[in-house]
Amino acid sequence: MLAILKREVKNYLKRPLFWIGTAIVILGVFQALSPYLSIHYLKPDEKIVNDYPEAVREGEVYEGYVPSSEEQKREIWEKDIERTLISEFKIDKEKAANLINEMKDKNVAQACEYLEKEYHYKGAIASYENAAYYKGTNGEINLYLKQKLEDKPFSYYFSRKFADFTGLFMGFFATLLLSVLFMQDTRKNTYELLHTKPIRAGTYILGKIAGGFSVCLLVLAVLNVVFWTLCCAYTKSSGFEVHLSDFIAATCLYVLPNMLMILSVHGFLALLFKNPLPAVPLLILYMVYSNMGGRNADGVYGYYGRPLAIMVRFPGQLFDTAPPPMALLNQSFLILSSIVIIFISIQLWERRRI
Repeated sequence: MLAILKREVKNYLKRPLFWIGTAIVILGVFQALSPYLSIHYLKPDEKIVNDYPEAVREGEVYEGYVPSSEEQKREIWEKDIERTLISEFKIDKEKAANLINEMKDKNVAQACEYLEKEYHYKGAIASYENAAYYKGTNGEINLYLKQKLEDKPFSYYFSRKFADFTGLFMGFFATLLLSVLFMQDTRKNTYELLHTKPIRAGTYILGKIAGGFSVCLLVLAVLNVVFWTLCCAYTKSSGFEVHLSDFIAATCLYVLPNMLMILSVHGFLALLFKNPLPAVPLLILYMVYSNMGGRNADGVYGYYGRPLAIMVRFPGQLFDTAPPPMALLNQSFLILSSIVIIFISIQLWERRRI
């Protein structure tokens, strides 16, 4: 098996596709992560200039936004409602102000129901949700950063975004690169010849899979070192803590099981069709399925992960990211499923030999 593994790794390293693909992955991940690398403590006279609204549903700290407290959110919402009543519903300023005061004793849901019933105002709840983040002052931004970084190092948060985009780009990279995994071996003459050799089916399949996995591991190791170095360099002036172990942990938890699943599916489909190319469109569809959003029990649309998904996404703001529900359990199932698929592939190869 070791001989096959070494041969596969050498074959990949000789291919221009490997080096071009690796460069594209690094550039793609960097482009996605570069805004987070710009996060730093602001100087008193420093300003973040953007033409975005004062309050938004989702806003990043590098854009100048900080989360609103419940009191701030209500205050921003009331001001927006008052402006809308005046500009769109043509209510005079005094009456609009009185209406806002009358709703002080109502919660948001009751106030929105009242506005819809009395004034046919149907966008009030959306306006409240759009007040989740507001443009903070330099002091507020620095305080927010300090609070978030007191318990966890910067790399803890950054590594999750790193795993998010690395998993996305590596999924497509592995799908295309690994299409050559069985390319030579599934040619008619070679395929028939291999079945006449005394090599054991398990040794052959495991060697091929291990070779492809080693190549993915090599690319991921390069990505870890590159972005750990960049993270250290960009955040040095602010004194943020950056640990390589956070990158490694995120990669092992959220990326490696996905690579193993892609490899095992690729190998099985290549043996099933005696051609690795049909696996490419099927795996792309698999990634589309894995990246699809959905609605939770409350009917809220978002990314909550899917069973046996080969991508773990971390949408949302950098300091508020969290793994999708059951993510670690799903990753464990991916490993188990990969082992089962590899075993089936071994049996299929052995059966073809007979």
